[in-house]
Amino acid sequence: MNIIYEEEGGFKVGAILTDNDTSLQVEAPHGKRSKVKASAVLLRYREPSAAVLLEEAQRIAEETDPTFLWEVAGANEFNFTDLAREYFGHDPLPAEAAGILLRLHSAPMHFYKKGKGRYKPAPEDALKAALASVERKQQQALQQAAYVEQLTQFTLPEAFRPHLPMLLYKPDKNTLECKALEQACHATGLTPLRLLEKCGAIPSHHDYHLDAFLFEHFPKGTGFGEIDAAADPEELPLSTAKAFSIDDATTTEIDDAFSVSLMPNGNWRVGIHIAVPALGIQLGSQLDEIGATRLSTVYLPGDKITMLPDSAVERFTLCAEKVCPALSMYLEVESADHSVVSTETRVERVHIAANLRHCSLELLFNENTLARGGADYPFKQELETLWRFADKLELSRGKQDLSRAPQVDYSFVIDNDRVKIVPRLRGNPIDKVVSELMIHVNSQWGKWLAEKGYAGIYRSQNNGKVRMSTVPGKHQGLGVDQYAWSSSPLRRYVDLINQRQLIALARGEPAPYAANSEVLFGVLRDFELAYEAYNDFQRSMERYWCMRYLQQEGIEEMVGTVLKENLVRMDAMPLVVRVPSIPELLPGTRVQVTIAKIDLLELAIECQFKHRLDEDEAA
Repeated sequence: MNIIYEEEGGFKVGAILTDNDTSLQVEAPHGKRSKVKASAVLLRYREPSAAVLLEEAQRIAEETDPTFLWEVAGANEFNFTDLAREYFGHDPLPAEAAGILLRLHSAPMHFYKKGKGRYKPAPEDALKAALASVERKQQQALQQAAYVEQLTQFTLPEAFRPHLPMLLYKPDKNTLECKALEQACHATGLTPLRLLEKCGAIPSHHDYHLDAFLFEHFPKGTGFGEIDAAADPEELPLSTAKAFSIDDATTTEIDDAFSVSLMPNGNWRVGIHIAVPALGIQLGSQLDEIGATRLSTVYLPGDKITMLPDSAVERFTLCAEKVCPALSMYLEVESADHSVVSTETRVERVHIAANLRHCSLELLFNENTLARGGADYPFKQELETLWRFADKLELSRGKQDLSRAPQVDYSFVIDNDRVKIVPRLRGNPIDKVVSELMIHVNSQWGKWLAEKGYAGIYRSQNNGKVRMSTVPGKHQGLGVDQYAWSSSPLRRYVDLINQRQLIALARGEPAPYAANSEVLFGVLRDFELAYEAYNDFQRSMERYWCMRYLQQEGIEEMVGTVLKENLVRMDAMPLVVRVPSIPELLPGTRVQVTIAKIDLLELAIECQFKHRLDEDEAA
C-alpha cells in the first residue's frame, strides 16, 4: 500500500512498511524511512508505485489550467478528490487525484487552503487583483531586464531621468529603477554613482554637488514664491551720523556700517550701525517663518542662497545714499588712548553715505599707506581712527600677537566657468576694523542683555569647543566674557532673534522671548545643525573649485605645509590633501608633492610625495 501525505507544507509519497493505526512507518522512493502520522495521510492507493505516481501526478498538474478548475469549482469549500471526480468525470485514479491536489496547492491565488486536502475558490475580485498583480510583476521583470541591458551598455534609460535625484542622493531600493541599477552594477563591477556617471546622468560635477545639497536642505527649491512684504517701520529719529559700510564687492546683504565724528570735548564718537529687519519682520509672520526655516544665508563660491527674499533684503540693507533704519551703538572713545568712555544704544534712522568695497579700498587703506601717510581718499580720517581704535580693542582682548604668522583667507571669483582664487591676509587694516568692531558690539550687546535679564542666544568657546546656549559664557577664542551674534540679522536668524530682544530693551518694552522660551531652544538646536551643514557645503564647494583651478591651470606639482601625519595644506588655496607616501615629518615641514589624479565626482585628489623643502627653497 502506498500513500500521499502532507509534511512541512508540501506533499510526499511513500510505501507503507508498518501501519499502527495512529502512525505509519513509510519508505520514500529514494529509500529513506520515516514515521508519518495517520492524520497527515491524504490518499491511500495500491498502484502504481510511489515514484511512478509522483511523476504522473506532476505531469497532470502541469497540464491542468487552474483558471478552468476555479471556474468549475463553484463557491464552496471542497475536498480535492471531489473536484478531481468532477474534472475527470469518473472516480479519479490515484495519479489523477494527486495531480489535482498538486495543481490546487500550486495555485494559491485561485484556491485558499482550508484544511487537510480541503480548498475554497478565491472570490472573483480577489482573484482578478491577484492575477493583475502577477501580470504587473511579470511586466516589471521584463522592464527591469530591459533597463539592465541599457545600463550595462552605458545608456541611460529615458524613464530614469525623472528619478535621477532619488537614484543619486537617496536611493529607494524598492523601486524598479534601483533594482535595475543594482543589478547592472553587479554586472559591470561599478558603483551606482560611477555607472550613472558613465551613462551620462551627471553632466556637471558642480551641479551634482550643488543638487545633492539642495535635495537634502531645500527640497522645495530655493525660491520664495508669493510672499507678504515686510512691514514699514514706524517713524524713527534721524541720526546726525554720516555712515559708511565696508564689504566685499558681491555683498548685497549689508548688515553693518560705521560712523566717526569729533565730539566737543575732543573725544571720538564711534557709531556701529546694524540693519534692523526686526522692525519690519513681525514675530510669526510669513517672512519670520521663512527665516526660521532657512536660519542662515548659504554661501558657496560664485553664488549664495539668501535667508530672506530680495524684497526684504532691499528694504533693510544699508544701501548707499539712503536713510535706513538701524540699531546703533554709539561709543565715546577717548582721543588719547582710544579707550571706551561710555556706550549708548539707539533705534533710529541713519544716512548711509557710501558702501566701500574691499577691492578698491584695500589699495588706499592698508598697512603701507597707514605707515607712510599716503594720498587723501574718502573717509580717510574716519578709517584711520577706527583702525587705531580696533588696535586698542584687539589689545584689550589679549589677542594682539605681532609674532604670529598672518593667516590667509581666500575669495573665489567665478567667471564663465573659470575660477580665480584671490588671497587676502587676515588681520589687514580692513579686516581688523570690521572684525574688532563686530566682536565688540556682539560682546557688549550680549552683556547688556544678560545684565538686564533679557534672554538671548550666546556663542561660547571653552577648550576649543564652540557651543551655543541661552546662557552667556566665555568665548576663549575671542577673549570676551560673552558673545551674542547680533550684527548680521539679514543673514542669520539667531541675530534677528537677539535684535528683537535688544530693540525691546532699548525701548523699555517687555522681551519678545522669555528665558524659558521653547522658540529660543528650538532655534538654537536647529541653527547649530543647519549652520554646520551649510559650512560643510561651503567647504566642499571651495574644495571643488580648488581642484577645478588645478585642472584649469594645468598644475602638476604643489608646495604645502605638513599639518599632521600625512595631511598637507597646500599654498595659495584652501586645500588640504592626504599624501600617503609622505615620510614621517614634523608639523610645519614644507614639502613638494606631485598631483597624480583629480576626481571631481568624489572630490578626491591623489598626491605623491616628491621631496622635502629646506628653508631656502621654502622661502
